[in-house]
Amino acid sequence: PPFEALVREVDANGTAIVETIQNYCHPKHTVWGINARNREQNFALNLLLDPNIDFVTLLGQAGTGKTLLTLAAGLAQTLETNQYNEIIMTRVTVPLAEDIGFLPGTEEEKMTPWMGALMDNLEVLAKVEHGGSWERAAAQDLLRSRIKIRSLNFMRGRTFQNKFVIIDEAQNLTAKQMKTLITRAGPGTKIVCLGNIAQIDTPYLSETTSGLTYVIDRFKGWPHGAHITLMRSERSRLAEFAENVL
Repeated sequence: PPFEALVREVDANGTAIVETIQNYCHPKHTVWGINARNREQNFALNLLLDPNIDFVTLLGQAGTGKTLLTLAAGLAQTLETNQYNEIIMTRVTVPLAEDIGFLPGTEEEKMTPWMGALMDNLEVLAKVEHGGSWERAAAQDLLRSRIKIRSLNFMRGRTFQNKFVIIDEAQNLTAKQMKTLITRAGPGTKIVCLGNIAQIDTPYLSETTSGLTYVIDRFKGWPHGAHITLMRSERSRLAEFAENVL
């Protein structure tokens, strides 16, 4: 098998200290019932599960598995190993003019329309091997109870301790919004940014000015930060063809 490792340290002479990674492609090593389907996904799971890494940026087009892998790793570390006590998901609601403040309902209810990807992925992760629809619904409710959906406004001014924080569609955030969010991380918190630089919906942001591009660049040399780009889409052939030609 090919040699795959994480560079832990590089000394003044340019000598690197590397650590071999766990093979999550192997059926025996599942994360919340999920296996990595390719090399990049395997690296992603290793980074998401590494307690020495506090900040992860995952880039990739839709269908590369960003959300599924991140949720699986978050659930495993929240419900199995108790590394974190809760998963918090947030994203910017684009267009920005659509401030959710005036919408009726709780904050969670207001954010739900923007969280379709979360619900779809939870359905996959809540599959009970031999259960019927009732067991599946119960499993999904259990998972949902440990995942909080929050707006960016809610995140301001709070410090999060022992949380697994997922920032979805992070390419739509400005550098300032990114800083506001990341500086809220208290002890024992991990922040994961998911995004696709080619799909920016915020009118005044570009690939070069996106907050996601900014943090990837700024965190480059930090030993507790990590970045990976998922290259292969694991979607249907129809979706993949449409992504390339339309």
